[in-house]
Amino acid sequence: MRLTRRRFGILLGGTGLGLAGPLLHSAVAQDQAPNRRLFEITVRNYAFDPDRIEVAQEDIVRLTVTSADQAHSFTIDEYRIAKRVPAGGTTTFEFRADRTGTFSYYCSLTIDPGCRATRGTLVVHPRQS
Repeated sequence: MRLTRRRFGILLGGTGLGLAGPLLHSAVAQDQAPNRRLFEITVRNYAFDPDRIEVAQEDIVRLTVTSADQAHSFTIDEYRIAKRVPAGGTTTFEFRADRTGTFSYYCSLTIDPGCRATRGTLVVHPRQS
């Protein structure tokens, strides 16, 4: 259940007084808009450039992935992302970085044995309050 000001007041007996000040401030802080992070990634010769991306938890991540040679893909299993990038083309997509940790991104195509070596790392840091 999302804590809104109305629900918050009901939880405190309808007045919203007493402990409402510090708790309400905390609830409003959680509703802050996430940061939007933009990244451009180029894939060529079985490598991502850059091969490491760092964001904060809850950031909206917008990736523009460009293939400089053959078809590739951009896959992050934990985020259920699997995007195909056509040969010489570009694919753009967004996702919310809602889990902290270190996650591999890779090319999941099997066109060539070098595809398995096309890897990078996404690091999602805990959000600072």
